[in-house]
Amino acid sequence: MQTRKIEYQADGEAMVGYMARPAGDVSGPAVLIAHEGYGMTEHAHHRARMLADLGYVAYVFDYHGGGRNHPAEVAGARLNTWRTDPGGIRRRAQMGLEILLAEPDVDAGRIAAIGYCFGGAAVAELARTGADVKAVVGFHPSLRTGRPEDSVKIRGKVLMLVGSDDPYATVEDRLAFEDDMTAARVDWRLVLYGGVQHSFTSPEAGASGSPGIAYHGPTDRHSWREMLDLFGETIGTP
Repeated sequence: MQTRKIEYQADGEAMVGYMARPAGDVSGPAVLIAHEGYGMTEHAHHRARMLADLGYVAYVFDYHGGGRNHPAEVAGARLNTWRTDPGGIRRRAQMGLEILLAEPDVDAGRIAAIGYCFGGAAVAELARTGADVKAVVGFHPSLRTGRPEDSVKIRGKVLMLVGSDDPYATVEDRLAFEDDMTAARVDWRLVLYGGVQHSFTSPEAGASGSPGIAYHGPTDRHSWREMLDLFGETIGTP
């Protein structure tokens, strides 16, 4: 496997993305990854390597800057702005997609985008620009958007994987998402895991003691299989 960091600029800020490629020459599908809400961590890097192990080219784009985690009050303020006006996160996601598409041997017609926490919202907002992504997957995602009318531009299939006890994806959020996707005639699905909390894919979740946040191994593994099943339907296997 080949991995490397990619430095670039977005909105005047220094970004550090992370690319993982299978060993040897490859040509085929690729996956864009949006990290968790407070910034780039080893969690996102690990997921990119997992995908590269399966033969996908995988790229984690940086949407906060510096290729690192950020204080909650700093990152949270930015996320709140993007929930109301997603223009900024859409630009950063589009730039990430451009970097992935510029990678040698990537098939531009076989691209998926996945995200964790707010990253799930980030890839959904990318899809709302009309970007040619065949599959959009959110793990314990934020479901809210400030521009639901743009959902008619979504071209790929959408899969959201949510814990029923996630305080950041409430019943009201889920119903609004369902109404939005249905009205826009998107091919969508939402998998709800009973009794599961936010950040169920992250083994470090809950270390801060914050309520409603906990790793859940069975859901982590099941949700990954759900994603791979959707890839089989859309971008295929390498």
